[in-house]
Amino acid sequence: MVVLGIETSCDETAAAVIDDHALRTNVVLSQLNLHRQFGGVVPELASRAHLRAILPIIHKAINDSGYTKFQLEGIAVTKGPGLIGALLVGLNFAKAVALALQIPIVGINHLEGHIFANLLEHPDIKLPFICLIVSGGHTQLVLVEDWGVYKVLGRTIDDAAGEAFDKVAKLLKIGYPGGPVIDRLSQQGDSKFVDFPRAWMGNENLDFSFSGLKTAVLNYVQKQPPQFLKEHLVDIVSSFQAAVLDVLVGKTLLATQKFGVNRIALAGGVARNTALRQRFSQEADKNKMELYLPTPDFCTDNAAMISCAGLHYLKKGVADDLELDVSPSLNL
Repeated sequence: MVVLGIETSCDETAAAVIDDHALRTNVVLSQLNLHRQFGGVVPELASRAHLRAILPIIHKAINDSGYTKFQLEGIAVTKGPGLIGALLVGLNFAKAVALALQIPIVGINHLEGHIFANLLEHPDIKLPFICLIVSGGHTQLVLVEDWGVYKVLGRTIDDAAGEAFDKVAKLLKIGYPGGPVIDRLSQQGDSKFVDFPRAWMGNENLDFSFSGLKTAVLNYVQKQPPQFLKEHLVDIVSSFQAAVLDVLVGKTLLATQKFGVNRIALAGGVARNTALRQRFSQEADKNKMELYLPTPDFCTDNAAMISCAGLHYLKKGVADDLELDVSPSLNL
């Protein structure tokens, strides 16, 4: 089966083509330079940028795949969560193609797509496994019992991890997005320079909270003279990152113990973080656990993961009608 995947949930316009044997193309156009000047994604600008980019991006994905548009047998498109205007661009285009070619369409949960990113590179991944979805808008621990069968074990009650990275980076005026900048600077710093708080919220709690940590960084920074902040910037961001990673890793390991699962997978944009990947690799080796890490390109938003999830559902005969609508606040 040949499936076209479309992803426009936030600030990447992406299209991919997958078949029963392999991912054929994965084309992603980032709007990063457009939004960097504002320090975050501007929804209206994102929607307009998707409108300009979606047709050439889809053409490239199909043309480079070795297939023609008439050989497509299904379309998978992100239906949520995400920015409503951005989602509508992708969904309405997908509907038009499905109608014109008379092929089935299936709406995909963006968060589920991130989980499926692991299947792209690890087709032999064993079930069940604990998946840590960690991105700018979401931080969740999920027990993946089967593909399409999930149990959410914990989620953020306020700021997601990626959101905390962005806010701290903005506070320190070191650039946007905050994750990659803090990742890079932290490699030069002392992660024990400041003992920032870790929000464990009880020994058995699997939910996340990073709002208090963000406030702790703010309070610390406001008390320091400018020269001190300049001299110890890398130490401060390294200490902040360590506080985030301790909680992410600690709660994931707790989930494996509570549910008797010795397999862990990461997903989402923050899963690109160098130190996070190293920490999980060390813990997996120490505890003799199986660890699945998508390559960095499959961590951030992309259509490959959407096409992979779509292929799974369409081959099972699961499809939506043309009344399919977006769901900006969709949960897993």
